[in-house]
Parts: sequence; C-alpha cells; structure tokens
Amino acid sequence: MKVICVDDEELVLGLVIHLCKLIPQISDVKGFTSPLEALEYIKGNEVNAAFLDIDMPEMNGIQLAVKIKEIQPDASIVFLTGYSEYALEAFKIHANGYLMKPIEREKLEEEVKHILSEKTGEKYPHIFARTFGVFDLFLDGQPVKFARSKAKELLAYLIDKQGSGVKRAVAFSALYEDELYDRKMQKQFDVIIQSLKKTLAENGIEEIFEMESGEMRVNPELFECDLYRLLKGDAQAVNSYRGEYMSTYYWANMTEAFIDHSLKNK
Repeated sequence: MKVICVDDEELVLGLVIHLCKLIPQISDVKGFTSPLEALEYIKGNEVNAAFLDIDMPEMNGIQLAVKIKEIQPDASIVFLTGYSEYALEAFKIHANGYLMKPIEREKLEEEVKHILSEKTGEKYPHIFARTFGVFDLFLDGQPVKFARSKAKELLAYLIDKQGSGVKRAVAFSALYEDELYDRKMQKQFDVIIQSLKKTLAENGIEEIFEMESGEMRVNPELFECDLYRLLKGDAQAVNSYRGEYMSTYYWANMTEAFIDHSLKNK
C-alpha cells in the first residue's frame, strides 16, 4: 500500500511517517509539508491513501483532498487533525477516516486495515445506502442526486426504519419537527414524496420505495446498507463505523446511541 502524508508541521509529519513505517501493510510512504508539492507528486506516482492535516496555510486539507480525488479517484483519504469541527465537511467529500491528534499507531493501523478491507471487498453494490457519517445513496458507486434535500432525508428516515411501514404524519413529524401537519403542509409533503419517487424512477430504482394505504417503507432486500450489515454482525461494517450515523439529521440520534451501546457491549 502506497501512502502520502501531508502536514505543514514538520515534527507532526515526521511522527506520522514513522508510525506508517511501523505498519506492515504500508510498503511505501512519502511526506510533504507543502500541499502543492504533494499534488505534483501524485500526478506522476500511484497513491493508494493520503493522510492529510486540515489546517494548512497554502491549501487546507479538504481542498487538497478534492484535488487528489480529481487526479486519482481511487485514492483513500484519511484526515489527521486537531479540530473536530471539520468532520461534517470531511465526510461530505466521502473521506474514509477522521482521526484526532495526537495520532496513535493502533488507530492509524485500524484505518489502514479499514481501507484495505474496502478495496478488497465488493467495491460497488448496485444500490448502496451509506448511513455512517453523512447519508448518501449510491448507484453503481456514484451518488444519486436528489432534486430536494427533504426527499433525500425522507429516504434516509425510511432506511433508518429498516423496512417498517411509516405513516405519512409520523414521517412528516420527524422531518418537520416544529411544523403543524395542516392542509398546507400535507400538500407540501406530497411534493416531497413525489420528488423522491421521481428521483428513484429516473435512476431506475423505484422498486426500493413502497407506499400503500398511507404507509411508506423501503424494501431492504433490494439494496445494500452499512447499517443493515452492521446489525447482522458483518465485521467489515463494524470496522467502518466511526461513531457518526446520518450526522446531519437530528432524528438519527436514537439509532446512533443504539449502535454505540451495542458495540460497547460486544
């Protein structure tokens, strides 16, 4: 496994390089204090993973990660930072990991094993719902684009319910916490449901959503989901969980707490 490390602090960079050399799965490691020099390097060299600081003067780690992905789309990104507030932004660009400094060898090695398990496993399920971190739905490895954010959230909410039927009013209350479910909002919610159905139909996957007698549900048998894999005890799914579950939706907190409790008691 070929790795680059980028951190503008030489002492920290030296430590990360040292830790990488102790991990047997890493065959080659290069370090850079300059994001621009790192970009020049990867233009002519294969890189399997990049361990990046976030707060850097020339270019921050988020911007660097985007450029790395443009050059080498299959490169895995792990952020090594002292700032927790960047986590949401990091997962929006589909980062593989987010480690807080000071970096420990054991945690870095866990990230390496996680990256390798992802690369050697089934790469692109036809339909895959990622719930760890920020929610996204993938079709053959590409994120599905939703016309309305609430339509995407509705699908996320139904996936969270794991195939159980949900009444329209209950789903509405989850998505619109402080709104009254009056006639006006019922019509608005109709628009959200229709938008979801249209997006799924345009992508040829409308069968994952079902609606009958005022109840909505997803069919879990028709798509893959990291949450469902974890609940079945799949080791790869357990290792991929980083303590974040559908982090942009407040209603997901209960499931996140359940996952945390379940893993602590294993």
